[in-house]
Amino acid sequence: MALAQAAADEARAAGEVPVGAVLVLGDEVIAKGFNHPIGGHDPSAHAEMAALRAAAQKLENYRLPGCELYVTLEPCLMCAGAIMHARIARVVFGARDPKTGACGSVVDAFANPQLNHHTTVTGGVLEDECGAALRSFFADRRRAAREARAAAALKNESDTDASRSDNSQTS
Repeated sequence: MALAQAAADEARAAGEVPVGAVLVLGDEVIAKGFNHPIGGHDPSAHAEMAALRAAAQKLENYRLPGCELYVTLEPCLMCAGAIMHARIARVVFGARDPKTGACGSVVDAFANPQLNHHTTVTGGVLEDECGAALRSFFADRRRAAREARAAAALKNESDTDASRSDNSQTS
């Protein structure tokens, strides 16, 4: 999970939501990925998807049996589907996602007995640390947005005052 957290830090540095994923086979790290849908203009560019794509290329197979995926945030439904199609053996995630989590928080895609592949899921690993990184990111973003609004308001006020001054001088 520490490697997934490092990948999440890469996402944050790129201005993306800090989610990281690492795919392992046995003791070997096969691939890693981090969120980049904003920079990549790609709604599917989640950390899990990036790691799955990289692993499939490395192993030259779209099936990744025996692999385990470590991710800092509970996978969404899109990622859960890709995880199932890739035949990932196990998913280990950090923070739960109460808005889009597909491993039990909103839905539990992996618990459906009708599906032909069943992935083992372990959630809440380093949950506090993974959740703190996300909360910090969004708090920083909200603060930056407030500061930008305040700066725009000051500029607007300054422009209005300058306009009034110009009007009074020409009268």
